Amino acid sequence: MIPLLLDFLTNTGFYMIDILHVFMICVGLVFIYLGIVKRYEPLLLVPIGFGILMGNIPVFHGLGLSIYEEGSVLGYLYMGVTHGIYPPLIFLGIGAMTDFSTLLARPSLMLLGAAAQTGIFLTFLGALALGFSPFEAASIGIIGGADGPTAIFLTSMLAPDLIGPIAIAAYSYMALVPVIQPPVMKLLTTKKERCIRMEEPRKVSQKEKILFPIIGLLMCCFIAPAALPLLGMLFLGNLLKEAVVTDRLAVAARTVIIDTVTILLGVTVGASTQADVFLNAKSIGIFVLGAASFAVATACGLLFAKFMNLFLKTKINPLIGAAGVSAVPDSARVVHHVAQQEDPGNFLLMHAMAPNISGVIGSAIAAGVLWSFLS
Repeated sequence: MIPLLLDFLTNTGFYMIDILHVFMICVGLVFIYLGIVKRYEPLLLVPIGFGILMGNIPVFHGLGLSIYEEGSVLGYLYMGVTHGIYPPLIFLGIGAMTDFSTLLARPSLMLLGAAAQTGIFLTFLGALALGFSPFEAASIGIIGGADGPTAIFLTSMLAPDLIGPIAIAAYSYMALVPVIQPPVMKLLTTKKERCIRMEEPRKVSQKEKILFPIIGLLMCCFIAPAALPLLGMLFLGNLLKEAVVTDRLAVAARTVIIDTVTILLGVTVGASTQADVFLNAKSIGIFVLGAASFAVATACGLLFAKFMNLFLKTKINPLIGAAGVSAVPDSARVVHHVAQQEDPGNFLLMHAMAPNISGVIGSAIAAGVLWSFLS
């Protein structure tokens, strides 16, 4: 009886656990805490945090339990990440949720979303200088776009072994938008600039809304064909929404499909962070560079808005440049909140959504450009 009991005990996770597993389990608990208690991106952080717990329960290799074992259930689900399947499906849902009216009402604000993508390319160069390979540097740089699906998609194509740390870094910084962006925004703008009120946008017709996803697809994907899987699904989702006759499909895209894929992506990305794979010097470098990329992208959007004001008769509030970082809609909300701290009657949310939405498109184009360039 005692030998059987000892055999049983040596097969448990309690016997096989080490300090690295404990550390990662604590990280998973922090993610769950931030999602549930602090309400930072709960739809992302709770599945990811729980996935981290799943991925760091010690198991015997060869039983088909680990996400990295061939034929395991988690391994099959993880193929949606490694083969770039989940990100386009999430973009389909985002498109079906998004109203492009604010962008169409003032197309010049698209430039702010484009300017914020400068952080991606600067971080790419920085990562190269620090010794990362071109494929790894591109995958790290895309974190600055603050768009988790885009970061996962590009990394799955260029540096699949870095999906775990890059996805965790991207979603961590997306969740921490309310913490990271305000100091940069206040540092680079004056109180007078933060108090600028913007005029009401013009009314956009239904015809414009229907034509935009079609024209947008053709223009963007002719510029960066490699962005087709992401932007094709984004614009399709938006067309389904605006066409009205396909509202049933739009509802499915923005509810059932995106919710299901978000769960699967979050859990499998979290489970991929096994301590023996995840904890290394590269992961630490990715987190540091990711934070730099995010801050630089925010700064670029703000500074470009100030540059635009040099030529505009009707000034824009430079805070909305920070919304070019495509953490939809959180960065737009942060812009609105910071503006209201200075002037409670200043409503910037709908104006900030224009660079916010163009930031999503811009990060996908940037990913396509990097992919094409490196291929």
